Amino acid sequence: MSELSVNHLLGIKYLKESDIQLIFETADHFKEVINRSIKKVPSLRDITIANIFFENSTRTKLSFELAEKRLSADVINFSAGQSSVKKGETLIDTVNNILSMKVDMVVMRHPNPGAGIFLSKHVNAAIVNAGDGAHEHPTQALLDSYSIREKLGDVANKNVVIVGDILHSRVALSNILALKLQGANVKVCGPKTLIPKYIESLGVEVETDLVNALNWCDVANMLRIQNERLDISYFPTTREYTQQFGVNKKLLNSLGKEIVIMHPGPINRGVEITSDVADSKQSIILNQVENGVAIRMAVIYLLASKIK
Repeated sequence: MSELSVNHLLGIKYLKESDIQLIFETADHFKEVINRSIKKVPSLRDITIANIFFENSTRTKLSFELAEKRLSADVINFSAGQSSVKKGETLIDTVNNILSMKVDMVVMRHPNPGAGIFLSKHVNAAIVNAGDGAHEHPTQALLDSYSIREKLGDVANKNVVIVGDILHSRVALSNILALKLQGANVKVCGPKTLIPKYIESLGVEVETDLVNALNWCDVANMLRIQNERLDISYFPTTREYTQQFGVNKKLLNSLGKEIVIMHPGPINRGVEITSDVADSKQSIILNQVENGVAIRMAVIYLLASKIK
C-alpha cells in the first residue's frame, strides 16, 4: 500500500494497521533526511500549511513547524490566544478566513473533542488533529509506537503499561488504540479516580499496583498529572501520588529486568518520574522528541500526496 486510506488524520480510531505501517516506513526515510547535513527536502514546495492552536502548546507546535519546514512547505502560524477568537469569532469563521488565503492543510489543536472532525466536514483542506481536548492526540501515539518499534524491533506482543492520569489524557486514548491495533498488550495504572469507567471496553486491563505493572511490562509510558484539567481533587496530595505511582531509580533497579521508560512531556520531574530515571539509559524520552519530527513529516507528506 503506497497511500493512506484516509484523507485526514483525525484520530487513531480511523486508521488501519496498514496506515500505521506506511507512516512508519515513510518516517524511516525522513529520519535519514533529518540526520543529514542538509536536512530539507523539496517534497512540499507547493503546499501551504496553517498551524492553528486554540490551546497552548510548545513542543507539539514546534515539532509540526519543524516537520513542515523540513519538507519545504509554506507555513502560516496562528495562535488563537492572541487572535480574534478572544473577540468571539467562531471556529468556522477563523478557519474560513485562513482558507481564503488558499491553505492546503490545517494542523489544529482545540480544547473541544471532535473539533477536527467538524472542521473536516466544512472546509476543503486536509486536517491533522494535533490534540482535541481530552479526546485524541494521534501523532503523539504514532511517535510513541514508532519509538517502541525502534527500541524493541516491533510493537506486536509487547507489554505496555500507561501510568498516570488516564482520565484526562488524549495521549492515553490514542496510545491504547494504536498499540492494540498493532497487537500489543496494554494495561493502565493509576489512582482509581483517574481511570475512566469505560477503559476495559477498549481491551485494556487495569492494574492499581505500580510494582506489579512494572514487573509485567516491557515499556512504561509515564503520563504527567494534568493539573490544568483537574477541576476537583482526584487524589489527596502530589506527594502521595508520587509515593504510589512515581518511578524512581531505586524502584527501577529493583525490578530485576530492564524496562523502557517513555514520557510524552512535559515532565513534572520528581512527580511521575525522578530526574535520574528521565535521564537514564532506559529512557527513550529524547528519542521520542526526535521521532516526533520524522513521524509528523511522514503524516504531512502522505496526506499532501492525496490533495488533488
